[in-house]
Order: sequence, then structure tokens, then C-alpha cells
Amino acid sequence: MISNSLVYVMGPSGVGKDAVLAAARAQLDGRGEVIFAHRYITRAAEAGGENHIWLAESEFAQRRRLGLWALEWESHAYLYGVGVEIDAWLTAGATVVLNGSRAALASVAARYPTLHPVLIEASPEVLRQRLQRRGRETPAEIEERLQRNAALPALAHPRLQRIENNGELEDAVQQFLAALNTASAA
Repeated sequence: MISNSLVYVMGPSGVGKDAVLAAARAQLDGRGEVIFAHRYITRAAEAGGENHIWLAESEFAQRRRLGLWALEWESHAYLYGVGVEIDAWLTAGATVVLNGSRAALASVAARYPTLHPVLIEASPEVLRQRLQRRGRETPAEIEERLQRNAALPALAHPRLQRIENNGELEDAVQQFLAALNTASAA
């Protein structure tokens, strides 16, 4: 089945996006027409978190000048880019999964009309616990993240799907795979 849908996954830091995506990717194991895109980030790979490609800011700017970004945004003092290769994948009929930014949703939706946004959510208490376990931020930075998350406006998109990730990872993974099936069938 030809799909060419972009599944754009969003959620606050610590909600478990990377864990859900990694588990879904492992379960799919290259079956079907689903491709998980990587991001280029100006954050060192050793900083933890997702498997991304590190670029210096000068390299990021060079790729911008050459028109090599399909999408780009800034978040938490880092630059994030997604290469134009996702356009080729979509043209080939793939369903492309991308870990994105809530703040960039409107611009992504404007560029990709077949967008299927997925918001992964968890309660503030669960987010706080996960951020503390991750150990990358001070208690004050964690509280700042939680306050910033609470202050964000509600997301709106006609195909927005929400996944609750307060419990077992496998429950969230199954919800995500169901959302992926919906996008692939569109």
C-alpha cells in the first residue's frame, strides 16, 4: 500500500518518546514501508538521549545554506534539523516517523499536508520522576521544564492522536503502533 504519510511524534522532555519509538522500531524490524528518520542536532551524542547525528553549529548553518533541511527548529539552545531525504522517502510511498517539536507543528503541517501528528503525554508527576532518573538536569531545571510544558498552548490538528504514557512502556508502544497503522492506511 502506498502511504506517503509523515508521522510526527511530539511530547515533553522525559515523556518517553525515544523509548516508545525505539521499541516500535524494534517490533517492526524493517517490515512494511515504515522508515524512522534521524535528526541532526547541535548537541553532542555523548549527552545521552536519542541516537542522533551531532553537527557543529557551523555545519548546521552550511547545510541550511545548501538547502539540505526539510525541517529545522531550535529548542533548549540546540538546533535540530531533518534532512531532505525524508521527501524522497515520502515520494517513494513510505510512512516516515519523526521525533519532532510541538512548537514546529504548524510549519510542519503547512509543508506536509498528509501529516499525522502524535502527542505522547504523561502526568507532571511521572515526567518529574523520569527527568530526575535521567539525571541530565538540576532540580530547578526540571521544575522549569515542567512549568514551561504546563504553559504551552493546547495542540490542534484534525488528525492529532494522543498517547498516554503514564504506565507500562508496552502499553504506549501498542498505542503508537495503532496510530502508525492509521497513518499508513490513510
